Amino acid sequence: MIINCVREYRKKNNYSQEYLASLLRVSRQTIISIEKGKFYPSLELSFKLARLFEVSIEDLFKYETNYVECQY
Repeated sequence: MIINCVREYRKKNNYSQEYLASLLRVSRQTIISIEKGKFYPSLELSFKLARLFEVSIEDLFKYETNYVECQY
């Protein structure tokens, strides 16, 4: 199971979905799908997200067999 923390980091930075999408040059629907766990971003997009939020990819996407909450 992959735990996705993109929403938490987006909110922490006071970014709207639309603003984040514009920074990453993707659609707002892409951000929505990532946050809902319906779409896993490419490695390139994952790196862009991590650099934007100044965290590691592992902070944004955690591979866990047991549920773990996002921490930042």
